[in-house]
Amino acid sequence: MTNTKDLADRVVLITGASRGIGYATALEAARRGAHIIAVARTVGGLEELDDQIQAGGGAATLVPLDLADFDGIDRLGASIFERWGRLDGLIGNAGLLGTLTPVPHIAPDEFDKVYAVNVTANYRLIRSLDLPLRKSAAGRVLFVSSGASRNARPYWGLYASTKAALEVLVKCYAAETQSTPLRVNALNPGPIRTAMRAKAMPGEDPETLKTPVMLAPRLVDFMSPGLTETGMYYDFPSNSTRPL
Repeated sequence: MTNTKDLADRVVLITGASRGIGYATALEAARRGAHIIAVARTVGGLEELDDQIQAGGGAATLVPLDLADFDGIDRLGASIFERWGRLDGLIGNAGLLGTLTPVPHIAPDEFDKVYAVNVTANYRLIRSLDLPLRKSAAGRVLFVSSGASRNARPYWGLYASTKAALEVLVKCYAAETQSTPLRVNALNPGPIRTAMRAKAMPGEDPETLKTPVMLAPRLVDFMSPGLTETGMYYDFPSNSTRPL
């Protein structure tokens, strides 16, 4: 675990911050000195996070927002630019699993809902936050993907295809910003003890899984101003990195 305040004076936005991976990552980034912009739908979870961050001597700005509210994402980017004039880090963590079902059985409204959060919202975040990220001396972007994107298993078509689309989007954005100080990457957390994992694998013993707290330091490492990698895919289970 990194013990230095390597993120001091940096502003980092984290989506899905009210629980699970996003919650643990926000706490870790705050511990390392970042001001956290915590985005999630659940107000109670955000308030609990804020209490924990303040107890550790950190600071956060809470943003109760459904990422399917695309106009809200636009307003968020404008507010960040107005307040700070920059954004130093973005961790796109929020996501929906959807129903595990044969592709022909996916309900159209659920297809649209899962794509809205897992793909479109992340594009809208990039669109809204690109300017403040470029205004940072060392802007850092990390999107949380999934091994499902490269493992086309039966019944996982909806979720897996959203993560595959997200990875291509991130790869293109990384290539477009390669000659700038901005660094853009993706991460596969693997099996982590979260509510989403429990929904996907109801018979699994959660005690056999790594926790969000174990994963969080590695995610936060990608917010470091000293990071040089871009367009990379980090696989947490194997602790390996390869191009997207």
